Amino acid sequence: MENSALEKLRYPIGKFVPPENYSTEYLHNKIAAIASFPERLKKEVINLTEEQLETPYRQDGWTIRQVIHHCADSHMNCFLRIKWTLTEDKPVIKPYYEDLWAELHDNLMMPIQPTLSFLNGLHFRLAYLMNSLTEADLEKSFIHPEHNTTFQLKTIIGTYAWHGNHHLAHIIELKKQKGW
Repeated sequence: MENSALEKLRYPIGKFVPPENYSTEYLHNKIAAIASFPERLKKEVINLTEEQLETPYRQDGWTIRQVIHHCADSHMNCFLRIKWTLTEDKPVIKPYYEDLWAELHDNLMMPIQPTLSFLNGLHFRLAYLMNSLTEADLEKSFIHPEHNTTFQLKTIIGTYAWHGNHHLAHIIELKKQKGW
């Protein structure tokens, strides 16, 4: 497969690009996207068959089931990273191996409904917490040892709004491609 076609399959909405200015409007829109993600995801996947859930979104990619469970894994880590950042001084977070987590039995076999329910509660809490952040909180940061980079909470809001939309686009594009 041609590199640009593979790149489009891997990043159907493009890679995350941080804004030059984290305006109140930008942050409000991103938090709204985070809050609405579980319902938008559920709308796209709730009527899929088991066979459809086992379909990878691209060659050598995760199945739809794995993508759904991955979103829960990733966004749960986001929630913990925010909590650590709000209660510790520039914590070094623990990275996780998302590719290995995606291969665990629960991500491969578990029904999606418990994860969809989990995402509802998790995203309510994420949005609630994010909406409570002060200007000073938004500037707080953590260190990601995998990248040896510092990430501010305001950046995390944009990143995780993108992340949900990114994986939702994988599912939507596959459904279009397959005529589901």
